[in-house]
Amino acid sequence: MDAHPNDSIIVEGGGSGVGIAALIDGTCDIANSSRTLKDEEKQKGLIEHEIALDAVCVIVNSSNPVEELTLEQVKRIFKGEITNWSEVGGPNLEIVVYTRESTSGTYETFESKVMKPDNITLNALTKTSNGEMAQAVSGNRNGIGYVGIGYLAGASGIKALKINGVMPTIETVQNGTYPISRFLYMITKGQPEGLAKDFIDFVKSPAGQKIVEEHGFVKLP
Repeated sequence: MDAHPNDSIIVEGGGSGVGIAALIDGTCDIANSSRTLKDEEKQKGLIEHEIALDAVCVIVNSSNPVEELTLEQVKRIFKGEITNWSEVGGPNLEIVVYTRESTSGTYETFESKVMKPDNITLNALTKTSNGEMAQAVSGNRNGIGYVGIGYLAGASGIKALKINGVMPTIETVQNGTYPISRFLYMITKGQPEGLAKDFIDFVKSPAGQKIVEEHGFVKLP
């Protein structure tokens, strides 16, 4: 903000879908999104700007002895087919599944990269943010959920699992070997101008990408 001391930026949450809807309605200048635009959104003049890379990490309570799952096992757990940790090498305890609300970009990424064409079990407990998801799993030794990689930094009581033998790290996200990775975006309606353009340019600059890394996400290649 040193270059714009008289300007302010107001940030509101709610998930990728909420931000994109606000952008279409003209009530915001930039929508942050963890999913790609849909065709109908692109037809309304929305444009994606890649700002970082991310991994959707499958998390469990840190006391859980399970260290890795296959992508198929994750799918079957979230479908409700695998319901006890003993079925995947863990203790004889019921699995408690946590998911995100359907407007979440993290939910849409998880659904497209893990679940399709199947659906997450209706018994899953819904959380409204990555932080709330991490808190729920940290407080339930039976729990399993998913968060962006940036929410692992400094978190206590949770751990990320290897998926298909690959741990989510900066290296595995950048080289594409971690199977549930994605870009993060800033979305604008038309090409950005003025302060919006300056802000996006800063986020993509070396100084902005350093902040991306400081918050546990993965800088652009």
